[in-house]
Amino acid sequence: MDFAYSPKVQQLRKRVTAFMQDHVYPAEVEFERQVAEGDRWQPTAIMEQLKDRARGEGLWNLFLPDSELGAGLTNTEYAPLAEIMGSSLIGAEPFNCAAPDTGNMEVLVRYGSEAHKRQWLEPLLSGEIRSAFAMTEPGVASSDATNMQATAVRDGDQWVINGRKWWTSGACDPRCKIMIFMGLSNPDGPRHQQHSMILVPMDTPGVKVLRPLPVFGYDDAPHGHAEVLFEDVRVPYSNVLLGEGRGFEIAQGRLGPGRIHHCMRSIGMAERALKLMCERALERTAFGKPLARLGGNIDLIAESRMEINMARLLTLNAAYMMDTVGNKVAASEIAQIKVVAPNVALKVIDRAIQIHGGAGVSDDFPLAYWYAMQRTLRLADGPDEVHRAAIGKYELGKYLHKA
Repeated sequence: MDFAYSPKVQQLRKRVTAFMQDHVYPAEVEFERQVAEGDRWQPTAIMEQLKDRARGEGLWNLFLPDSELGAGLTNTEYAPLAEIMGSSLIGAEPFNCAAPDTGNMEVLVRYGSEAHKRQWLEPLLSGEIRSAFAMTEPGVASSDATNMQATAVRDGDQWVINGRKWWTSGACDPRCKIMIFMGLSNPDGPRHQQHSMILVPMDTPGVKVLRPLPVFGYDDAPHGHAEVLFEDVRVPYSNVLLGEGRGFEIAQGRLGPGRIHHCMRSIGMAERALKLMCERALERTAFGKPLARLGGNIDLIAESRMEINMARLLTLNAAYMMDTVGNKVAASEIAQIKVVAPNVALKVIDRAIQIHGGAGVSDDFPLAYWYAMQRTLRLADGPDEVHRAAIGKYELGKYLHKA
């Protein structure tokens, strides 16, 4: 693959970097202050201002490959932009490039009807509303998604939905107006044709947001991760996406790009952690020397640089394969980056915490919060073990005919 960025991408990288430096990083403290004041679950004024500014500068929906609705970038072209956005926990939303909205918008673009697009895609693209994706369940091991037991039963021209979901990111946000629900609709069908994805408006009777789930004590307000109860929820049968029993088919199309986005954001966070580590190592002294000259700190800095570069190249390779041979052929590479990127980010952030000493685990620096988010990513979109199993199975498959 050609590792050089096109002139278009180079320009976008400069513009996104400048926007982050001029507007997003300076807004981080104010964002936290506004969340802490009053109702934590209300949108912040500062985020809406950032969104208006980014939209006004044409830095909007950069994730979407569709050239009419988005920027028309390939996965490889978007990857470095996602990395820059990922260097801040509030970095993606100003550009309307935050999860789970990006994945949900791609689902609607690919699999939604014209009516679905008019009602839900258009306001999502304009940033007027947000969305959620309800898949994981507390009662079963969702690492095996075929375990899902929440049901969607057809009753004439309606679906009747029952069950409990959790880690439904975004459902606590009052701007969240639509949810993509994945549930058991054909229990007697083939294993990967038993589940359907259905659009469920948040204000549908029977949809109950039970609680926000904290991550290592962080509630991620006003976005949050909710436990949601569905009790005899009725929506039109036409709300099914693509067709009955095709939920896994949609999931494969949705999760590939989503994992690329997550991994590049992880690399961006690791880069910023390395920056903080280097600054601290040069500014702080102990035993008469800068921390950079004590113990093996310089080796840890070097190790971090090498690991970040390796993770980035592996991620770009997966993005390139997705663009050229498709998600199915690139399945092993996608699984590899999903394991590697958050683990590398965790290592780098942990080293940065250690260099910062007690300050590293405080709220004076963002490192502890970043660590919590990256640790969670080792579970989100499939745990490490599932991806490792897929990678190992692929490798063994090369030699089965020889056994």
